[in-house]
Amino acid sequence: MSLKYKDGLEYSTIMDNKDILAHFRQRFYVKEDNIYMCGNSLGLASKDAEKCILNAIEKWKTHGVQMWNVDRHKYYEHSKRLGGLMAKLVGADSDEVTVTGSTTVNIHQAIATFYKPTKKRFKILVDDTNFPTDRYAVDSQVILKGFTPKDAVKIVKAKGRYVLEEDVISAMTEEVALVLLPAVYYNTAQLLDMRRISYAAKEKGILVGWDLSHAVGCTDIDLKCLDVDFAVWCTYKYLNGGPGSPAGLYINRKHFNLVPGLAGWWGNKIETQFLLRQQFEHRKDAGGWQIGTPHLLSMAGLEGSLKMFLEAGMSNIRKKSLEITGYLIFLVETKLSAFGFTIGSPREENRRGGHVCVEHEQAYRISLALKTRGVTSDFREPNILRFTPAALYISYEDVYKMVDILMDIAKNETYKKITPKRNMVL
Repeated sequence: MSLKYKDGLEYSTIMDNKDILAHFRQRFYVKEDNIYMCGNSLGLASKDAEKCILNAIEKWKTHGVQMWNVDRHKYYEHSKRLGGLMAKLVGADSDEVTVTGSTTVNIHQAIATFYKPTKKRFKILVDDTNFPTDRYAVDSQVILKGFTPKDAVKIVKAKGRYVLEEDVISAMTEEVALVLLPAVYYNTAQLLDMRRISYAAKEKGILVGWDLSHAVGCTDIDLKCLDVDFAVWCTYKYLNGGPGSPAGLYINRKHFNLVPGLAGWWGNKIETQFLLRQQFEHRKDAGGWQIGTPHLLSMAGLEGSLKMFLEAGMSNIRKKSLEITGYLIFLVETKLSAFGFTIGSPREENRRGGHVCVEHEQAYRISLALKTRGVTSDFREPNILRFTPAALYISYEDVYKMVDILMDIAKNETYKKITPKRNMVL
């Protein structure tokens, strides 16, 4: 799509009137005195999610331990049920996805399962730009295998802001056993060409996994087509599952016979799980990679949110996400470039995720000034403001008003009243 954006509040109203997803906004708890642009970190609460959470609490209050069995064993099979809903968003079979643990735990689980170093192939390929938890997990796993990160972790360095696909593929040498990369980078919103990288890894006999944390819920993903080995993602950003809601884990069905690297009782076969045998009997689907008892109350909100996403349709969500992030980029370049703001995200639609990174030398203080003006966004070192016009609850008018607030802060230099000392988490 190549919309010719226009300045002015009237244009944003026209765009909102055309928005086929606009009615979903009423199903979220949107504060009238706040413009919430932080869905890349924590999505807003929805009434659909709240209803499911309250229902789970009511089942607990009413049934106690028997809640596992009510509604045709709904909560006992909740990971599987939610995995089936999630699978539709990522292009996977329902039994290839489960909801469990956290992103970092699932990275540990996947690497512990798939990383089988040999004398010839013993390196894990990563980059120097990804969110650091992925690297922490990788380093820990190679150490557990008796290697040092210096010897067994191969790093592709970004060039300027971005990691280049050709550099990743060139680094896929014979000693590389596994590749782990993010689909979308948290600090630029760069969307990697997953197909190109995944196919190249497959041709070289290298296993490949993706961290989809900043991609699920705002981009089109087809894991079946990509034929990757595993993928992980969180559910509290674009998917609005709630703070700390359990993560998603994809295991390609061709690997169902593998034994999980980290076994736990909830990954045991359902038929024998409560026989409580001392020998692990692996469930032959993605659920077999679960470790401990599911966090039902934390999972409950995700149920309501996923049903909303399926109702809206990912193609519609992606279309609006690209249009509204493009609109934000247009406004920043049109209205804010004179005040030192630059775009730190790709302008090309096929290379951009669901948020926009705006750079300014005073980004930290500006981020705090925005909060005093009713704009919720976040800051990332060294000079990055992150804005997420989430498709289901952010309007074009929100974007226009936020840019006007940014311009007022910059023009009047009100951020200078704020200390540059880092004294809070953003």
